[in-house]
Amino acid sequence: MYNIEIKAKCSNPAEVREKLLNEKADFKGTDFQTDTYFVVKEGRLKLRQGNIENSLIYYKRENISGSKKSSVILYKTTPDSTLKEILTQTLGILVEVKKKREIYFIDNVKFHIDEVESLGSFVEIEAINSVPNKEEIYFRSQCEKYISLLKINNDDLISISYSDMLLQK
Repeated sequence: MYNIEIKAKCSNPAEVREKLLNEKADFKGTDFQTDTYFVVKEGRLKLRQGNIENSLIYYKRENISGSKKSSVILYKTTPDSTLKEILTQTLGILVEVKKKREIYFIDNVKFHIDEVESLGSFVEIEAINSVPNKEEIYFRSQCEKYISLLKINNDDLISISYSDMLLQK
């Protein structure tokens, strides 16, 4: 599976929220998430623990500021899983990211309005490759459409993950 996605600084989360709701976005709820990143030799491996989403996620993505392709392997977990303990003891923790995340969908496009502890406010757009018989260009154009709709400036685009941002602090 892959996504075409962007991450950007967000100076006005209320404005983004209003624009999404005006587009009839389906609000899935507010999740309080801890993403634990583990030490791996390639890509990123994180365990997401939240009140809505709980998954083990392995992904590879270029660190570029515009829309980028992210290859993803997702395994659904349960909140009470001992997986974190196993991964911590076998791989070691790289960093933990704690955030409040609002989750929205318009068709196959997922939006996040994030408040990340120690980093601030962000918006993410993920055009999920779940539409049959569509090429990558289709998902890139979806991502670009919503960058324009949400008035995201090129200067606000982020090339790296929250984990990288925390490690750089």
